[in-house]
Amino acid sequence: MNRKVTVVGAGNVGATAAQRLCEKELADVVLIDVVEGMPQGKALDLAEAAPIEKHDARLTGANVYDASEKSDIIIITAGIARKPGMSRDDLLSTNAGIMQKVCSQVARLSPEAVIIVVSNPLDAMCHVAFDATAFPKNRVIGMAGVLDSARFRAFIAMELNVSVENTHAFVLGGHGDTMVPLPRYSSVAGIPITELMSADQIERLVQRTRNGGAEIVSLLKTGSAYYAPASAAVEMAEAILKDKKKILPCAAYLDGEYGIKGLFIGVPVKLGAGGIEEIIEIKLREDEQAALLKSADAVRQLVKDLEKLKGRS
Repeated sequence: MNRKVTVVGAGNVGATAAQRLCEKELADVVLIDVVEGMPQGKALDLAEAAPIEKHDARLTGANVYDASEKSDIIIITAGIARKPGMSRDDLLSTNAGIMQKVCSQVARLSPEAVIIVVSNPLDAMCHVAFDATAFPKNRVIGMAGVLDSARFRAFIAMELNVSVENTHAFVLGGHGDTMVPLPRYSSVAGIPITELMSADQIERLVQRTRNGGAEIVSLLKTGSAYYAPASAAVEMAEAILKDKKKILPCAAYLDGEYGIKGLFIGVPVKLGAGGIEEIIEIKLREDEQAALLKSADAVRQLVKDLEKLKGRS
């Protein structure tokens, strides 16, 4: 294969993303992690599965960034999860530092790459990646809306007992409690869900979507979701590698769209070979616009907190 995707962070999300990329035969994959032996071991394990899964993607595991040179896409999953006793500022500061180091390396070695950010807190980490790489805004993208929309679609399919392939959903805004699922733009085989479910049913699914990550954390006890986040990042990578012009909800840098300026916020975008090729502005009702602006305010506060933490260091 002549395409290359580097996945930074060989934990559950990163390793699963590497597996999906290979098995879809999208690209050769470089898996990078600071833990010695971990990316090498996972890459070797995945390579040994290749004869069974019938793909010829090459896998490389490394602890340094040289192997990532001339990547088409960099998927960044590196970072730590919040631990007991750790403040929100601690998490923000630690992961911002990791993101800064990662981006300075990958930008130097792959100056034409598209960056897909998966690390949390997602929207704030997009800002760190944007500043650290100095890439144009169309080549720094956050993975959140695809995941949140997939969760909404899964819950719709469960509720109505229909195929997930018939479901379509849009979730806008920041990745967290303030995300904005849009029921009237969500449908089953083209039929708006507002015609198939009661308002109470829809509100229950909206709340479950907002709490989707927390629900999984509460069940796993010692971990967080990784299958769906990995699939979401790979769907974005596939749209870019195949120049599909696919419209997906992603965290994009807005410069006035939706009345929001200078922030990464989840909105529908067209993904193709150039990364974000167009930001799609859909008409929002007054209450939906207000909810999106409230979500933007939450992201703006995170960015301000980042600036304060930077000023202290």
